[in-house]
Amino acid sequence: MKNMKSANRAFTLVEIMIVVLIIGILLAIAIPNFIRAREQSRAKSCSANIKQLDSAAQQWAMDTKAAAGATVTSANLVGPALYVKKEPLCPSGTTAYTLSTIDAPPVCPNATAGVVTAQAVSYFHTINGEAL
Repeated sequence: MKNMKSANRAFTLVEIMIVVLIIGILLAIAIPNFIRAREQSRAKSCSANIKQLDSAAQQWAMDTKAAAGATVTSANLVGPALYVKKEPLCPSGTTAYTLSTIDAPPVCPNATAGVVTAQAVSYFHTINGEAL
């Protein structure tokens, strides 16, 4: 008699299916949020890299007394004894930023659209076709 009562204490198939369903619903809610947070952090990291390169270019221009519109290259900015020790790469890809002139901010090759204002330079990456 004692053995039969302990054998009836197992979970039923319906109870296990309900638990699996609840876990599936929670995952369906959580995973898109994790993906969105990761993409937003990549975009913010890319924007910080662009600001760092732009600041290094401006500092180089002041130190060398370069004229407005002078061409700047990563060889002028990146190096152990220069303004940026290691060349930053876009976190959304493994490509380097494109530098042109002192007046133009660096360009991220993975960005789809950009906004340049006098106060800040910010390039947007997209999440599912939607700009951040």
